[in-house]
Amino acid sequence: MLYNPRWKELPSTLENATSLGLMNLTTTPLCNLSEIPPDGIKSKAVVVRWGPCHFLQKASVAQAGGAEALLVANDSVVFPSSWNISAFPDRKILIAFINHKDFRDMEQTLGSNITVKMYSPSWPNFDYTMVVIFVIAVFTVALGGYWSGQIELESMKAVTDTEDREMKKKEEYLTFSPLTVVIFVVICCVMMVLLYFFYKWLVYVMIGIFCVASAMSLYNCLAALVQKIPCGKCAIACRDKSIEVRLIFLSALCIAVAVVWAVFRNEDRWAWILQDILGIAFCLNLIKTLKLPNFKSCVILLGLLLLYDVFFVFITPFITKNGESIMVELAAGPFGNTEKNDGNSVEATAQPSAPREKLPVVIRVPKLIYFSVMSVCLMPVSILGFGDIIVPGLLIAYCRRFDVQTGSSSIYYISSTIAYAIGMVLTFAVLVLMKKGQPALLYLVPCTLVTASVVAWRRKEMKKFWKGSSYQMMNHPDYSANEENPVPADEQVAQQ
Repeated sequence: MLYNPRWKELPSTLENATSLGLMNLTTTPLCNLSEIPPDGIKSKAVVVRWGPCHFLQKASVAQAGGAEALLVANDSVVFPSSWNISAFPDRKILIAFINHKDFRDMEQTLGSNITVKMYSPSWPNFDYTMVVIFVIAVFTVALGGYWSGQIELESMKAVTDTEDREMKKKEEYLTFSPLTVVIFVVICCVMMVLLYFFYKWLVYVMIGIFCVASAMSLYNCLAALVQKIPCGKCAIACRDKSIEVRLIFLSALCIAVAVVWAVFRNEDRWAWILQDILGIAFCLNLIKTLKLPNFKSCVILLGLLLLYDVFFVFITPFITKNGESIMVELAAGPFGNTEKNDGNSVEATAQPSAPREKLPVVIRVPKLIYFSVMSVCLMPVSILGFGDIIVPGLLIAYCRRFDVQTGSSSIYYISSTIAYAIGMVLTFAVLVLMKKGQPALLYLVPCTLVTASVVAWRRKEMKKFWKGSSYQMMNHPDYSANEENPVPADEQVAQQ
């Protein structure tokens, strides 16, 4: 349940809580004293439905009848927008808000004779969700960058002919020119605005796209592991092509995971696990597949997306009618139900949207407080957008490929990955200090770009790092940079 501690204090432990009989008055408006049941509600915790009168009027009636607590049940957990205690001078009764589905589940499980104890456990000093998100983010960018480098290395070893190299390069690289990057960022801005104004319809389009893209990404990630297994390579011939049976089962599994998430995506207790798994696969697949050709493209892309992130987090609250950040609202689910529009309440962060559909573009980790071994209370979630993983991940992937092409012992890759981890720590530190959602790219972009620039400058490779390179230009240990035919690395050193 949600309650305002400024209205009435609750004990912090279960042992100090008072037992109260729970009375179901959801069929009674309880807007007048005449609607109090004949048996009375003295020393009871009464459950009422939202409306038709204001909940404060219900609280006055319940208090006059001797009730100890008023629990307002609704389809989504809500709390009053005003937290000023002066607005409730004569009300001593506890007012709290619960989900109507939770109350129905209580009655179905426990029957009608229910006794409750209400208390407010203290928040833990350490927020473990930050550690979980940190591990997920750093693991994803590190693995995606390393994987991109391995693909680059295999391509360089497999292609030796000059003409074949050029053809392979054109096939594998998707060149992001400065104009392409600008167009991409403009499209992102347009999509953000369209989602804000047409969220009710576009959210389902985004859910559909996510299901297809994440299922394909999960397959690509797992197929790379499955193909490393030497056994179980039974194949089926079809039109001069052979398909491994295990890959058929794998594709069915990936589709099933996406479908299960799509069906149960609003199941708060466990659906977030599937979303995170699909999200990690989605980010990994993009990082290892999309390739920025040079550091110049990295700077333009990360710089523009940094401005985009800052604008939609910090600037849009001055533009929107409700003073909320467009980025934060879309990440958590925009407010938009009639309960909010009448000025009496706003959605709580535990269930922020009505309808409850949320954009599947974030890593979500619920904050759980364990009351006992068998009982878990779901609290608001910590989130990190996919863009905060993919965008710096593309830079880290470029650093890894540059290491492979130059044979520089992974110095760019390792340093940029460490810089990303430091940027994440900075983000969390500012988040804790300011107690407000932060645009992670504001800290990740400077950390990664500055670190990569310093490494290139110290190694006197800034020009080469800035312009990027093709297979023919690089001094890779296995291939010549200056000759048409490959020259071993030891002969290169001798020539230099």
